[in-house]
Amino acid sequence: MRAIKAICTTIAIITLLCACGAESNVKKGDAFYAIGEYFDAAAEYKKAYTRTPSKEKEKRGERAWKMAECYRRINYTAKAMAAYQNAIRYKYQDSMKVFYLAQMQHKTGDYKNAEKNYQLFLDSVPDHKMAQIGLLGIKQAQKWKNNPTLHTVKRHSLFNGRRADFSPVLTGDEWDEVFFTSTRPQATGDELNGITGTKSADVFHSKRDDQGKWGQPELCEGEVNSEYEEGACCFSPDGKTMYITRCTYDSDYPRFAEIYTSQRSDASWSKPQKLELTSDTLSCYAHPAVSPDGKWLYFVSDMPGGMGGLDIWRIAIGENGMGGVENVGEPINTEGDEMFPTFRPNGELYFSSNGHPGMGGLDLFCAKRDTTDTRHETWNVENLMWPMNSSGDDFGMTFEGVHNRGYFSSNRGDGRGYDHIYTFECPEVLQTIKGWVYEKDGYELPEGLVYMVGNDGTNLKISVRGDGSFEQVVNPKVQYVLLGTCKGYLNHKEELYVDTSHVSREYVLQFPLASINTPVLVRNVFYEFDSAKLTESSTMALDSLADLLHENPNITIELSSHCDYRGADAYNLRLSQRRAESVVKYLVEHGIAMERLTPVGYGETRPKIVTRKMAERNPFLHEGDTLTEAFIMKFENPDHQEICNAYNRRTEFRVLRTTYQASFAPTAEEVNHEEEEEDGASPARDEDGENVIADTQEKKTNKNTHEAIPRLTEENP
Repeated sequence: MRAIKAICTTIAIITLLCACGAESNVKKGDAFYAIGEYFDAAAEYKKAYTRTPSKEKEKRGERAWKMAECYRRINYTAKAMAAYQNAIRYKYQDSMKVFYLAQMQHKTGDYKNAEKNYQLFLDSVPDHKMAQIGLLGIKQAQKWKNNPTLHTVKRHSLFNGRRADFSPVLTGDEWDEVFFTSTRPQATGDELNGITGTKSADVFHSKRDDQGKWGQPELCEGEVNSEYEEGACCFSPDGKTMYITRCTYDSDYPRFAEIYTSQRSDASWSKPQKLELTSDTLSCYAHPAVSPDGKWLYFVSDMPGGMGGLDIWRIAIGENGMGGVENVGEPINTEGDEMFPTFRPNGELYFSSNGHPGMGGLDLFCAKRDTTDTRHETWNVENLMWPMNSSGDDFGMTFEGVHNRGYFSSNRGDGRGYDHIYTFECPEVLQTIKGWVYEKDGYELPEGLVYMVGNDGTNLKISVRGDGSFEQVVNPKVQYVLLGTCKGYLNHKEELYVDTSHVSREYVLQFPLASINTPVLVRNVFYEFDSAKLTESSTMALDSLADLLHENPNITIELSSHCDYRGADAYNLRLSQRRAESVVKYLVEHGIAMERLTPVGYGETRPKIVTRKMAERNPFLHEGDTLTEAFIMKFENPDHQEICNAYNRRTEFRVLRTTYQASFAPTAEEVNHEEEEEDGASPARDEDGENVIADTQEKKTNKNTHEAIPRLTEENP
């Protein structure tokens, strides 16, 4: 009897100790849960669950529920599923356990059991919108898998490590740089994150070489990464500003994600500064995306005023700061979570959601603006279907320029829930313009703008990249006019008719801009020997000059002719004057007003000063050298002397005024005023309020497309 009593006493003591230990684990778990450290909280709840006797069903059910909620939030889907099943087994009272179990089964592709549990949940909560969406998604998913899209999807070998890798972003002038977020062992710091159980995520970077091969990913240079969690990032259109998600730590308060900005200096990035979007300090702000025109910052938040869960919001990016925030609304946002917005250059918005019918977890969606509704900004939303979407989480897309190819993230097929980077590509027939804006006889102009209008109603203002280039999709059977502009330079116009729709084609256009502040060489202008008479071979160059003057009707120029040092000074002056007058006469005969042209012959009095471009072409010259007779005679090589003399024998022009107004050439303001009187309507304007197309949509189609191009002014030289 004594032995039996001793055993019973021991069991009672052990049970009591286990109960006390379990309660302690629950308290620790609750503390971790309150500040969002779900991995650590799940570990404590698991200990509490195993220490709780099976006969204490109510406590077992509650602790299984808490454990499941943690696993669900950190994408431990299989463990979450098992924990929800235990909560059901022990009859935990919250009916949401059945709904969440269905969601987890949906995420693993167990559509049969997911459908059964969605329906079971709807039997008790018939109006639950998300359960209805789940059922609809399962029915569509089975159809999508049987009828895949043309996309090719492959897991990328180089970008993926042993942990989570997600949210890739392509950037660079040739889309030859990629940034992504990773929890791989190389991330900064040594401690494991209490939220995920892995290292805190950092931003990594890879660059493609001349052969198109990606380099080994490395930590982003500069001060972007920290001891905290760095998340999804994006870039301004010029690539100089990074917007990045960061989640700081606080042992006493919940952790809220915030958006920071960092500035690029060469290849390095500055220390991020917090971006104040609102005065609300109890909401999260994450997943930034800048619109292609650089005027809007889209982001994700759970702030009040949304439609449920996480919503996509936007805020205007102004020269003097940020504007007010606004919810992008339906049909993009739902009662579920909308996350990871990104843009294709054509304006299409891509995002991930579990609130629209999908294949499970987060699905990728495309939102296209409804161009038929001109009064409101409305969107049409489409699921990208299989194989872009899977039963797992699919999110974080990035595009290689205008092409339907790039990268995205997914945890499909990973039992641990880790995200990995995938490539995607969809065959398409695509007509594009590839253009360059650069200084005439000089270098790229990254501050340039290209205005593009078409007789189909196209009206765009395109910013160029760091190398002065741009790429734009065009439509078949459309006549386009494009105007390259940059402050301090004259406009340059190109016309294009897209005549094909059956094969992909790239149209290459050049926009060499003449400087307003320095003389501009007119290449390939030739005269007969010892004469001012122009040769036939000069026609093309002079026609181009006439076109430039037509394109820039508000300028007056000095047209100058120069000689080398050979010949008498007075003779060279007279000859160069007559030659300049010959060019002016040609331009007048081709429609240029005489009062816009001033012919001047300088003879040999103004030798050419070597530019950087000239020095690159001729290593024996240096930028800033003046090609005087004395300088040229120092060269022993006669070829070098002749090259210098050829540079001196030139025809140039320089801008005298940008305010010329001929009586027959009304300003854009005058044209718009006349049309307002005729139509009783205000002129169409672009986002900056500049007059771009001062006519209705119907008139844009029927009138000459040239009228849509902005005229030259001092503000728009």
